[in-house]
Amino acid sequence: MMANRQVPRCGALLLSIAWLAAVALAAQPPEEVADVVAQSVRQFEAEVDRRLEVPREAQARVIASTDAALDRAGVGDLSAQHVLVVDRSPQVQAIFVLLRTPSGDWRWIGASPVSTGRVGSFEHFRTPLGVFRHTPANPDFRAEGTFNANGIRGYGVLGMRVFDFGWVVAERGWGRGGFSPMRLQMHATDPDWLEPRLGRVESKGCIRIPATLNVWLDRRGIIDADYDQALAAGAPMWVLRADRKPTPWPGRYLVVIDSGTRVRPHWAPRPGSARAASTAAPAAGC
Repeated sequence: MMANRQVPRCGALLLSIAWLAAVALAAQPPEEVADVVAQSVRQFEAEVDRRLEVPREAQARVIASTDAALDRAGVGDLSAQHVLVVDRSPQVQAIFVLLRTPSGDWRWIGASPVSTGRVGSFEHFRTPLGVFRHTPANPDFRAEGTFNANGIRGYGVLGMRVFDFGWVVAERGWGRGGFSPMRLQMHATDPDWLEPRLGRVESKGCIRIPATLNVWLDRRGIIDADYDQALAAGAPMWVLRADRKPTPWPGRYLVVIDSGTRVRPHWAPRPGSARAASTAAPAAGC
């Protein structure tokens, strides 16, 4: 006969703490939820200089796609945290910041242009779809701000944070295609040559974002939930800013979707001109 298994006292204590924390979050009054949402919106609008004004009907489609992606990944029941969503469609090329409330509702925080993977060039991948966890198991690092042989600062200026999501399997955009591993990162880019081109497919597979969005995500700890837990447990987290003022509801997920949009929406205008595109420096680096 199988012996009865008992939860160790420390395990039972941890379960009790987790349960009490979940109850506390779910019991938060509506005015506290509204305060967290308003704070995130206010900070985003004040600190991020490249923003997209997405209409409500488009917001609803993004939220529906996000719900579907999270459900497929088995994390559809998450609550009380920020989530980053990227639409890799060549006609959109945007990142959306959402906040899931303790009751499971979504609140819209803001949107910015990005550049994802451009197919057709050697060693360029199509940015993979899916849900990717931001965890210290794939440690972030900071840009050195150095120029490569093409005069490009691939990760942006000195100190920009590189958010690392680890090795993923992605579709090769050259040769006979197929799939192979690539390192998925989200980072700032060269402020002179490449940031003005955000909104176009440009990268080797990573996600390029505006510098001010990079700083906002970094300073506010928007997807640093796992880093915060590691820090609280005593792990040295050198990559975290000394001046950070994190959100009370940090998240841990990046969701990449493809809306399949065929016509460029008015709220995601294509950057630059044909001449600017043809004379820009080569997009070397991720």
